[in-house]
Amino acid sequence: MRNIPTVTKNLLIINVLMFVAYYVFRQSGTDLNDVLGLHFFKSPDFHVYQLVTYMFMHGGLEHIFFNMFALWMFGCVVENTWGPRKFLFYYMVCGIGAGLTQELVQWLTMMWFPDMQVEVGLVNGGTTMIPFSQYLIQLSTTVGASGAIYGILLAFGMIYPEERIFIFPLPVPIKAKWFVIIYAVLELSLAIGQRGDGVAHVAHLGGMLFGFLLIRYWQRHPGSDRFGRPKGQLFFDNLRQNWERRSHKKAVDPDRTQPRETDWEYNARKKAEQEEIDAILDKIRRSGYDSLTEEEKRRLFDSSNN
Repeated sequence: MRNIPTVTKNLLIINVLMFVAYYVFRQSGTDLNDVLGLHFFKSPDFHVYQLVTYMFMHGGLEHIFFNMFALWMFGCVVENTWGPRKFLFYYMVCGIGAGLTQELVQWLTMMWFPDMQVEVGLVNGGTTMIPFSQYLIQLSTTVGASGAIYGILLAFGMIYPEERIFIFPLPVPIKAKWFVIIYAVLELSLAIGQRGDGVAHVAHLGGMLFGFLLIRYWQRHPGSDRFGRPKGQLFFDNLRQNWERRSHKKAVDPDRTQPRETDWEYNARKKAEQEEIDAILDKIRRSGYDSLTEEEKRRLFDSSNN
């Protein structure tokens, strides 16, 4: 736990504590998932704060285990790269965005298919069909950190697209960018073609969508995400920008003639840069982000913005 960055560690702790509280309060007849879970906005049980609280509640041991495993596995890397404030802001935006997406799609479905019915279970073990609108208003509750987690998966894939990871049961490693694309396509197909499985596939896609939009905004507006960076990192950011301005000035100067880089030189340079980044990532896995020198941190930041 000492090597887990601050925000990721606290998110893990809060989620586990809320999961324990859910079972404790259930013994006294109080369902925290019903109180803090996200209800349909037309339901009398809906409250705005549920857009935040729902992402800290879970429906079962398997649900919370896989969410927390993914948070630990990918959240540590993303937080070490971005810093705690930026990471927490991104996590909350993805989680809230996932909830808003779920609400919007539910409402659109109710409007477009007014006669649609869904199958629900009865207390005696049987099932019955009820209108979808009635299901949304009386029974529908969304819980889980999955929307925010899928946003973190997307962030990892966009920051380190060439990083190879092992995914069970695939026998070979897969690049992070393909991993994210496969998951997005899978969730989209399940959201369209599979109903009644109890999984908020639309919320997963919503978390990825809001994460993508936020990352693209940061990429197109350099400096807008600096609130999460320590002063030392900001110093190196300024050095990098000054270097880029000088390089651009030299490139457009008509009095300067630069020899054109051959394909062999380009490939050799890119290979050397990738090997350097791989070595830095290995160092993070072994000793954590804080073990990097300032130069290594700058090289890692530069590579994530190329």
